[in-house]
Amino acid sequence: MNLDNADRPTVEGFGREWSTFTQSDEEFSAQERQRIFDGYFSIFPWQALPPNAAGADIGCGSGRWAKLVAPRVGTLHAVDASPDALAVARRNLGGLANVHFHQASVSALPFADGELDFAYSLGVLHHVPDTAGALRDVAAKLKPSAPFLIYLYYAFDNRSALFRAVWMASNAVRIVLSRMPYALQIAATTIIAATVYWPLARIAGLLERFGKLPRSWPLAFYRRHSFYVMRTDAFDRFCTRLEQRFTRVQIGEMLATAGFSDIKFSDNEPYWVAVAIKAP
Repeated sequence: MNLDNADRPTVEGFGREWSTFTQSDEEFSAQERQRIFDGYFSIFPWQALPPNAAGADIGCGSGRWAKLVAPRVGTLHAVDASPDALAVARRNLGGLANVHFHQASVSALPFADGELDFAYSLGVLHHVPDTAGALRDVAAKLKPSAPFLIYLYYAFDNRSALFRAVWMASNAVRIVLSRMPYALQIAATTIIAATVYWPLARIAGLLERFGKLPRSWPLAFYRRHSFYVMRTDAFDRFCTRLEQRFTRVQIGEMLATAGFSDIKFSDNEPYWVAVAIKAP
């Protein structure tokens, strides 16, 4: 398989991740799935799609978001560089006849230029060597005026210096842990989820209830989420070999350079989620 613009250890790591945290209906409740989905797609212009729209989930992973997109469109192409991730997605999306699966990297998408009515890529393209190039490759496959929803890790450009310093310390843990044996990664990230994510998130929930939640409270995003989601995201955060982060300005510039216009950012977590329109 062509792995152009894909880091092989990172692809293999995500295959292991989704094989462990499959996001099946038994593990990931419909209510929680919908809540997180709505956080991403709140700015997506569903009303602008043509009837029976055909689009792509770029880096579909377990298929957790495709499960909610597919019933709203004509055809959805689930694309991932990992064969293990695609195997999980096939199981999770088995009842959806309009989903087609493709093992491919973002720079080897199996579509003609100008073929797609929409695309989205959530939490994926900051894990490829050339994110700007990946955005250009996605843009090439979209029809003029087609929407593209993107989520890229933020560079803490809307956070305090103290927040950024805490992240720098945690990133040192990621660099070490992402190179550890898989069993140690699972054990370590489960401990991190239980001793860091869960208490900080639950305290954030209590503070919010009394109207005292500081905007800078770490991991407040997880205050309404299950421990399963915390475990998944802790593994995702600390066990990925290749990670890049971008400011809102940088993301806007990359999208514009790739050929997108009408760029709109969500003001809510997670940061940064943006929707952009392929220029006519």
